[in-house]
Amino acid sequence: MTDVVYNSIGINYNKNRAADPRILKVMTRLLDLPMGSVIADIGAGTGNYSNALADLGFIIKAIEPSEEMRRQAKSHIHVTWIPGTAESIPLKDNSVDGVVIILALHHFHSLKQVSTELHRICPKGPIVLFTLDPREGKVPWFKDYFPDIYRKDFKTFPPIARIFEILAFDNRWSKIIEPFPLPHDLADKNMYSAWRNPERYLDEQFRKNTSGFALASEPIVRSGVDRLRSDLRTGKWDKKYGDLRNKTFFDAGFKFIKCAFS
Repeated sequence: MTDVVYNSIGINYNKNRAADPRILKVMTRLLDLPMGSVIADIGAGTGNYSNALADLGFIIKAIEPSEEMRRQAKSHIHVTWIPGTAESIPLKDNSVDGVVIILALHHFHSLKQVSTELHRICPKGPIVLFTLDPREGKVPWFKDYFPDIYRKDFKTFPPIARIFEILAFDNRWSKIIEPFPLPHDLADKNMYSAWRNPERYLDEQFRKNTSGFALASEPIVRSGVDRLRSDLRTGKWDKKYGDLRNKTFFDAGFKFIKCAFS
């Protein structure tokens, strides 16, 4: 993804994207590292999770290519910001104790190159990723209103098996996968987070802070938003999907992945 797109998504990013404590809890459990360990946060965005991890006692190297994202980051004594990409991480060999990648893997250009870099800076892991594989989740109502954006995710997000194949060095590393059904009150408002609050998709700022909408053409977005607005007004959406308003979780295919030298 180009820096221009990153910078577009990043405007007022912190309004909708905050570190969710449930994501943070799983992430720290999978890292399984003592406080004071040095963690590289690759594709750190505005640093919501970098700062949250630092609050727990980790030392964070936040790697982020977008100047707009870095500009919005809140300073933290235990977070060092470094401009850079996942394909060319500006850290020394064997310089960190662990790596996290949080909803950023789909922005990388070359997973093989990223894998080489991750193993260079953290030769034994752990590498903990939070990502999406739409092939492994339930089909969301989102598909009915934004089919082109939904279909594109199948090209944008690599299959879990492919991620394992590349990051785990052909099964020479141990692998763990944990599903993460989206809670209805997720603080990190990604594109699928409003699965039971369709009104949120009418908010332009909410849409702008997600790469799926940011990369979509205006006519595609406008068509879906107009149909959704109409169906909410007439009650058609609630008639078809209203049972979701009483649900607590929805499995859209979000997963935690851990790879480490066994």
